[in-house]
Amino acid sequence: MAVLPKEESTEVKKIKERAEKLGISHVDLAGREIPIEVLALVPEEAAKFYQIIPFEKSENKLRVGLVNPDDLQAREALRFITLRSGLTPEVFIITTGDFSNCLKQYKNLKTEVSRALTQFKEEEEEEDGEAAKKKREVKEVAEKTLAEAPISKIVDVILRYAYDGHASDVHIEPLEKEVKVRFRVDGTLHASLFLPKNVHSAVAARIKILSNMKIDETRIPQDGRFQIRVGDVKIDLRVSVLPTMQGEKVVMRLLDPSAAMLGYKELGLVSHNLEALKKGISRPFGMILVTGPTGSGKSTTLNAVLREMNQEGVNIISLEDPVEYYIEGVNQSQIRPEIQYTFASGLRSILRQDPDVIMVGEIRDSETAGLAVHAALTGHIVLSTLHTNNAIGVIPRMVDMGIEPFLLPASLNLSIAQRLVRRLCPECKTEVEPSPKVLEMIDKELSGVPAEVLKELNVKKPFKLCQSRGCKYCNHKGTKGRIAIFESLSMTKELEKIVLETLSEGEILKEANRQGMITMKQDGLLKVLQGIISLEEVLRAVEE
Repeated sequence: MAVLPKEESTEVKKIKERAEKLGISHVDLAGREIPIEVLALVPEEAAKFYQIIPFEKSENKLRVGLVNPDDLQAREALRFITLRSGLTPEVFIITTGDFSNCLKQYKNLKTEVSRALTQFKEEEEEEDGEAAKKKREVKEVAEKTLAEAPISKIVDVILRYAYDGHASDVHIEPLEKEVKVRFRVDGTLHASLFLPKNVHSAVAARIKILSNMKIDETRIPQDGRFQIRVGDVKIDLRVSVLPTMQGEKVVMRLLDPSAAMLGYKELGLVSHNLEALKKGISRPFGMILVTGPTGSGKSTTLNAVLREMNQEGVNIISLEDPVEYYIEGVNQSQIRPEIQYTFASGLRSILRQDPDVIMVGEIRDSETAGLAVHAALTGHIVLSTLHTNNAIGVIPRMVDMGIEPFLLPASLNLSIAQRLVRRLCPECKTEVEPSPKVLEMIDKELSGVPAEVLKELNVKKPFKLCQSRGCKYCNHKGTKGRIAIFESLSMTKELEKIVLETLSEGEILKEANRQGMITMKQDGLLKVLQGIISLEEVLRAVEE
């Protein structure tokens, strides 16, 4: 197996040259987990001030990374610190990036939460019996939460840990005897922390206060939103609270603004699918419908389209539930079904706002579908989402929702289906020889892909696949980040005839093949042969 070469950064090259001049060694700490007991040997304040990171203890030696090993003050401080512990320092030079990443480990999730829990317990013990009884009442606990540093600290640490770990969601789930905290990373939930059951009400109340929810209402679901700042980045959080038998379950979705800035290439839109999309949005009116299950990245794709169309001379209005990412220059409106402000009623209103482009978060019912078609027929570009298994299923689904078939050819420009799959870690992926059976399957699937597409994507025989075993950079998962696989179907004269005459999915599929449609499976296999994702990941996504 050949390990794919990794280019050394300019900073690392400079550090190695500097290390040679100083006569010391360079150590790579990227992705390295440092034991808590080792970090504890150098106080966080000293580590931050002198840019020192202890990373390994061996017998009476402490291996330490310094950004500036020629700084006499830092060396003297290190000598003093290790002298107290009876250790001899062994100095290495490290990059500023490694230092910053390792410094974050002082803010270890379990350590910080444990400290906060200890403080919370001590404060509880100081209260007399009557106060302790009152504190068990949810409202009393919630009101006091604003001033309770331990509970605020627990919530802050959980959120910061979620952001640093690139989690998309945080689940706080009450069990019978404890509270489970799970983080969703690259689409998979991981249990990371367990809290005592007695802090659950206070933690839930703290989040409800931040989200502007009713803190004394625990019988019905509630939704809210709040914002935190991590360094220089503002993160929006969408919060859902659901009553369960063991207490309120809290789910927080982290909406990182940088995710809304992804371009077509980062999303995975290339070649035939990208050309079809660009052609669809270049037309003066018509619908572009993106379909897929919940969590397949439909909103992110529509955001990329909106940014492409967001120009001074274009009036764009969106109806969303909820507004996930704010886009400068787009008039975004949050629907509120509880006061009868729905996608349907909102669509009626925004048609009087002289829009050029309308984005409807989701077509959920026949009324919204009818209004979207009407908007497309009256000179507007309409972007929206549906729930179907593939791009071909969009036309039958619209007919099922009460749209007359003769209206679809004039109103529908393009349907796109997508799924999210996990990227292989670029640091540990290796090339492997596929088995004859796998090669046969790939050959068969790609036989319908136009030769110019294979050439454009530099996919050629002999085919090579990639696998990842996991490393320190991907936390030994083998994957890092996600990308989408797509398929798209354009409205053509031939498809128009099928819609008006037979409306058969089999005939639509034949027309899709005539168009040269690249299916999601084919798009996934092309990304497999480019070394972006694994074969297993594609098969899981398209066959589940």
